[in-house]
Amino acid sequence: MDLLQNVRISINSELYLKDPESSDLGKKIVEHGILLIDRVGFEKFTFKKLGLEINSNESSIYRYFENKHKFLVYITNWYWSWKEFQLSFATHGMSDPGSKLIKAIEGITHPVVEDIRFKHINEVALNKIIINESSKSYLTKDVDNENKGGYFSVYKRLVTSIAEMIREVRPDYQYSLSLSSMILDGSLHQHFLKDHLPSITNCNETITASNYFVDLVVKILKMDTNG
Repeated sequence: MDLLQNVRISINSELYLKDPESSDLGKKIVEHGILLIDRVGFEKFTFKKLGLEINSNESSIYRYFENKHKFLVYITNWYWSWKEFQLSFATHGMSDPGSKLIKAIEGITHPVVEDIRFKHINEVALNKIIINESSKSYLTKDVDNENKGGYFSVYKRLVTSIAEMIREVRPDYQYSLSLSSMILDGSLHQHFLKDHLPSITNCNETITASNYFVDLVVKILKMDTNG
């Protein structure tokens, strides 16, 4: 239990000028930055507005983050690192490949609840940002250079982990990486559609994204779920 209470999420140091986890101000910047983006959207989010939220100079935020794009990539990395930790913990010790894959899909696609181990991060608000805004972290002209800098390494590692689970179930399946990345991105998209464009998704209050993706993967991989 102590091990779980002392979990620390590590983020690529290229994304910040000073580690926000190293000070109370840094944690406050991340905490209120997430809440502010959730409230006003990424386009209207500025460090000046964040400074007013935390009663600090705008310049103090620039000591931690070069710009708001880096901040978005930072919190996106935090989210996927958190998801990676949850996935690892939930599937640890599972020997049956099919059960392990289904558990992983459920963990990735289920609605997020707040994690009390990280008091300065509102994971529910962060999840809404990931659903609504995370594509803006990589749909840029600099994506290739940022990829070389390791900005998306956690996300790519998570895709690879699920792809490996897919291959454990069906070693002959040729599209494990495509299926894995589709599960991660597709689950965000289904949550978005459910909340904003419900007429073009079957996901609702009773049918979840988890139901859909588990059903999809079971059928694609021709998995036997009868034990």
